[in-house]
Amino acid sequence: MKSFKSHLTEEKNLHMEHLEDEVLNKGFAGAQQIFNFLSGTRDMLAGHSKSKIAATVKWDGAPAIFAGIDPEDGKFFVAKKGLFNVKPKMYKSQKDIDADLSGELAAKFSVAFREFKKLGIKSGVYQGDLMFTDDVSTETIEGEKYYTFQPNTIVYAVPVNSTLGAKIKKASIGIVWHTTYTGSSIQTMKASFAKGIVDKFQKPATIWMDDAKYKDVSGTATFTAAETKAFNAKLKEAQTILGKLPKEALSIFAENDELLMRVKAFNNSKVRAGEKVSNTLTHVKELVLYLTDYYKKEEDKKKSEKGKQATKDKFKTVFAPIARTPLFQLKLIFDFMNLVVDMKHMIVNKMNTTATLNTFLRTSTGLTATTPEGYVAVDHLTGGAVKLVDRLGFSQANFSPDIIKGWQR
Repeated sequence: MKSFKSHLTEEKNLHMEHLEDEVLNKGFAGAQQIFNFLSGTRDMLAGHSKSKIAATVKWDGAPAIFAGIDPEDGKFFVAKKGLFNVKPKMYKSQKDIDADLSGELAAKFSVAFREFKKLGIKSGVYQGDLMFTDDVSTETIEGEKYYTFQPNTIVYAVPVNSTLGAKIKKASIGIVWHTTYTGSSIQTMKASFAKGIVDKFQKPATIWMDDAKYKDVSGTATFTAAETKAFNAKLKEAQTILGKLPKEALSIFAENDELLMRVKAFNNSKVRAGEKVSNTLTHVKELVLYLTDYYKKEEDKKKSEKGKQATKDKFKTVFAPIARTPLFQLKLIFDFMNLVVDMKHMIVNKMNTTATLNTFLRTSTGLTATTPEGYVAVDHLTGGAVKLVDRLGFSQANFSPDIIKGWQR
């Protein structure tokens, strides 16, 4: 399996893994990376300035947008994720936008092209999450007026009578920048996460922007001594579990792409259903049933005996690592993941106390308060990064048909 660093340089910042999944993705090496991220983020929240882990905030913007200078001809452009196609797709003029896009997306990229020219970008490419263009609304929430915008799942709300509210009112576009790309060509550019991106730009009043770097402006998002003790106890428990697992047991998912994909699909089905994995032994038994049922259904779809046999053979290949691994070892892997999730939630809950914008989910009956989407932990030494997201919170809302998304309005 590719490491995140490989994804970052080859596929740019287009995909990122959840912290707990790294033990599935990379086996023992992934478990070690998990410990590095957890201990480093703990140190950051304990106020240790030399922590090797930094964090960025995940904003629920859409679409992902790029702006910068094409190093091959020196021209300014905006782009979607097609920028990193074999043949890069860039919009260097309004004519390019009109030829490729239509409707609301074309309108948003037209505004972006017009406004981001004002940033004074001289070199490099910058990626951000688009938060709004002309779709800012005014809503009354608990008796107070707010400017609201909803690019995707989360509704962001800013009091009308606030300094930030005044900036939102003047802005034609809002964006949160999170990644910088540098290199002599688009295909060979390397990425780095938010490091004072906004400071590099001109700041016209028609653009509201921020960078995604996590900031504890209140100075209060630090672990107390009791919280640090509780966190360390879970970290020690996770290390104890890891010590009971042979490397070959940890590698069964990482070494079988098909099995890895199916296990993640099974785990995600629990997230979508809002089910926490509380009994890991039951979870393993259900996983076995899921795999058996999935490939039986795939086999039944095949009309020829050759096709049916091919599916049976695939199932044998996928299931073989599960069959040869003792049940208690499989259970321990998910016990380990559960502890990682517990520690991740401790981190996320603490970091949520510094949120600068009010966040809500929109339902058929109105707005309900929610937490930010989550965070990204970045390892300065390796360049690796992972998502710190409450999957039973934001991820479930993202899948839920009961939550009205921005694009559904």
